[in-house]
Amino acid sequence: TLAAGAGQAQPRLLHGVVRIGVRAKCAQRNRTEIRAMVLKRGGEPFFSGHDMSRGSDMTARIKNTTPQPDVMTGVQHLFNAVYAGGVPRQTLELVHLRASQINGCSACVDAGAATAATAGLSSEKLLTLAAWYENPLFDDAERAALALAEAATRLADRPGAVTDEIWAEAARHYDERQLGSLVLMVAITNFFNRLNTTFRVPAGTRWD
Repeated sequence: TLAAGAGQAQPRLLHGVVRIGVRAKCAQRNRTEIRAMVLKRGGEPFFSGHDMSRGSDMTARIKNTTPQPDVMTGVQHLFNAVYAGGVPRQTLELVHLRASQINGCSACVDAGAATAATAGLSSEKLLTLAAWYENPLFDDAERAALALAEAATRLADRPGAVTDEIWAEAARHYDERQLGSLVLMVAITNFFNRLNTTFRVPAGTRWD
């Protein structure tokens, strides 16, 4: 799991490359509730336009997803920097999960939702994250971080995706060290999203 702050356990969330170990019963329950509520509405599949039939047969394209020691060490240092940057852990989990949603990374969304639950985020907040913009559950600082995360993830949508307005609003709530932590979390998340979607790592995969 991811942990923040000096003197605490260092982060171990390593999507696709680094170990993930979420075993808390509450996290398992929250993840199950989230899956049920997202995939179902009125007893029918919520994403009815998608082919859901191949989900049970989904397998990774590579057999060995165990990280190489040098890769794991490097990523661990990056996560140490992220969580030492002074940004609230819940905000970092929201940023990670939102970027993973945008990129359609099933493994990262699944693991990220579970990790966010262990960080204390409510099921209501996690379930409405994709529509955070008009949701009063998210405070101004979280909204600024999410806007920055979305813009930095959608770079291909338009030139100058991270506008001066988006940056200024983020800078109103976070100092330079915290901004660096947020941007680094977005970058690492996009890195893992691309690994997992390319390798077709299925949701529920854990690297224990």
